Amino acid sequence: MGIFGKGKSREEKTAKIVEQVAGGKGFYGRMTRATLGGEDYAKLQQSLGAYNSGATVRQLLATGVPTVPAVVVSISDTGKLVNFDPVVDLVLRLTGVTADPVTLRTIVSKLRIPRAGDQVLLIADPANPGGYLYAGDGTTP
Repeated sequence: MGIFGKGKSREEKTAKIVEQVAGGKGFYGRMTRATLGGEDYAKLQQSLGAYNSGATVRQLLATGVPTVPAVVVSISDTGKLVNFDPVVDLVLRLTGVTADPVTLRTIVSKLRIPRAGDQVLLIADPANPGGYLYAGDGTTP
């Protein structure tokens, strides 16, 4: 592209910066890691991971990936927020399966926080064979 050619969109630039911050690479990643320190930088990485898993779930649902029903056994707050939505630890039992419960750390909507006994949906995690991603309760898009 020439000097006046169209460059990358804002979304593409932002995605690259977020990738650098999450990986601790590039200018933004190194500066963020140096500024926050080890412990806070690890918390930032966890929050970015939770946020990215939400984006992955939306993409998978849009492509029609099948969901797996599960029942909430317990839920506990981690004390973290991402875009004012809580990050929680969920213990879930897959419906119709006698296997051990599944434990997830995920973002839930503050308007639809699941409670023990509620049925929710999971999606098989393509990046982690045998793992699951939280897909909500199925009533909200």
